[in-house]
Amino acid sequence: MKINRCLHIGLALVTLVAATTATRGQTAPEPVVISPLASPAAVGSAQPQLTVSDRGVLLSWIERAGTTAMLKFAERTAAGWTQPRQVASGADWFVNWADVPSVVRLADGSIYGHWLQKSGASTYAYDVRLARSTDDGKTFAPSVTPHHDGTQTEHGFASLFQMPGTGLGVAWLDGRAMKSGGHDGHDSGGAMSVRSAIYDRTGKQTAELPIDLRVCECCPTAVAVTADGPIVAYRDRSDDEIRDIYVSRLIAGKWTTPVAVHNDNWKIAACPVNGPALSAEGQRVAIAWFTAKGDEGHAFAAFSSDSGASFGAPIRLDDASALGRVDVQLLADGSAMATWIEFADGRAQFKARRVEPSGQTGAAISVAGLNASRSSGYPRMARAGNELVFAWTETGDTPGVRTAVVRLPAASTRQ
Repeated sequence: MKINRCLHIGLALVTLVAATTATRGQTAPEPVVISPLASPAAVGSAQPQLTVSDRGVLLSWIERAGTTAMLKFAERTAAGWTQPRQVASGADWFVNWADVPSVVRLADGSIYGHWLQKSGASTYAYDVRLARSTDDGKTFAPSVTPHHDGTQTEHGFASLFQMPGTGLGVAWLDGRAMKSGGHDGHDSGGAMSVRSAIYDRTGKQTAELPIDLRVCECCPTAVAVTADGPIVAYRDRSDDEIRDIYVSRLIAGKWTTPVAVHNDNWKIAACPVNGPALSAEGQRVAIAWFTAKGDEGHAFAAFSSDSGASFGAPIRLDDASALGRVDVQLLADGSAMATWIEFADGRAQFKARRVEPSGQTGAAISVAGLNASRSSGYPRMARAGNELVFAWTETGDTPGVRTAVVRLPAASTRQ
């Protein structure tokens, strides 16, 4: 089965036939139609995030009005995006290109939003704030924090997920041991950790659990839910400054001993601000990540058939070099779509390609041209049924969050 997807987006429907690269064993391409969606986000918006529920894809983003930041969201319907609704706003938020807020809808219909709010004068003194809605996002309860250490340190890079059979799960980076108050001086202040919290159906927190007490300081986390429970991925930090991607699984109420997805052995005495992505269906898991061992930036993907207990060999995604900022979504036929930012000939592009567990890959296709700087943030991708939805931040004369959709061939969505 062969599919190829995507697009450099104009103002109308575009049909492309992407070129193949035979030297990498790629499948032959097929024509793909991409439909640009009129984004619900206003001019100047940024920090997009995509999540998926039984109702489909949900897009969230940040808008600004002077010094006030607003977390908004809309959901994908047959008629397009719904009218935006606002979760919360504040003039004391920590807004960052990589540490992105999110909004998720749980199986019971409740909606949670998270954002970052300053807790002290230090640059990196901020908390994760969570707010819950039980009326379809019309109103949200007062916010709470999943962490209770009371330190004015960094708490962020949170990933929200549906706990099997219960309520909400949250994993985040926690700087309570970093007495300096932030990653700028972490060597003298202790280590960053990754921790988690669990909430029941009523919104009551029932647990706060450590996952790993020494991790990279500012790389986004990722969580997916398998048939055997949640799996979290993050960038670890060894005593020798090896910063490879690790995973841990929640089994019988405890997180398993973290293990490396692959021993890249990337030694770097600083945080690359480049986290992994996860996708799961049943016991199948796909993961994507970035590494730059030897100062060569590349993006990779790998597959698991045992809920993330083990992963196959890495599959390279980029053709020349990558800036990372990856995403990945499993397709129903067992393959996955992976995205990354490619950097070649002085240009950055948001790219995608299909990958098989066997290592076979489809042709790389360009979703959009991007600014190579951090202002372009993390491009996002989500799958609901036979659609892949893309979101990214456009810079330039009319900056803002852009969205597009690709309808997948029937073979790739057949169970």
